[in-house]
Amino acid sequence: MPGNLNALSKSGLVDPATVGHKVSDVAGQVKDRVAEFGRATADKINENRDTAASGLDKAAAALHGSAEGVSHLAHATADKLSNTADYVRGHDVNKMMSDVGKLVKNNPVPSLLAAAVIGFLVGRAFSGRDS
Repeated sequence: MPGNLNALSKSGLVDPATVGHKVSDVAGQVKDRVAEFGRATADKINENRDTAASGLDKAAAALHGSAEGVSHLAHATADKLSNTADYVRGHDVNKMMSDVGKLVKNNPVPSLLAAAVIGFLVGRAFSGRDS
């Protein structure tokens, strides 16, 4: 490819400086769009934190209500859901991502195993095959 660019440059059809500027401009536009998409995604997640937290609280309350006389495990699960709801409500996306990063850094093997399991489940969900 560089040979082709040199040949086009020598023929006067392409100015290497112009090509470099155009490539740089396109790279800048792509970078700006990716950054904008990231900000929009974070904003959307932040907008829906209260809804997610409310759903977690409702699930916790339902588990507590149906757990009467069933087991300690159901109450413990409901308590975890309630704590998760409080966490989601109290932290923005940036703080949550920072916490996930710390968790992965402090627990690399379990994190890799969890990522593998999640990847497998997502792959199965989108495979479209009935096995």
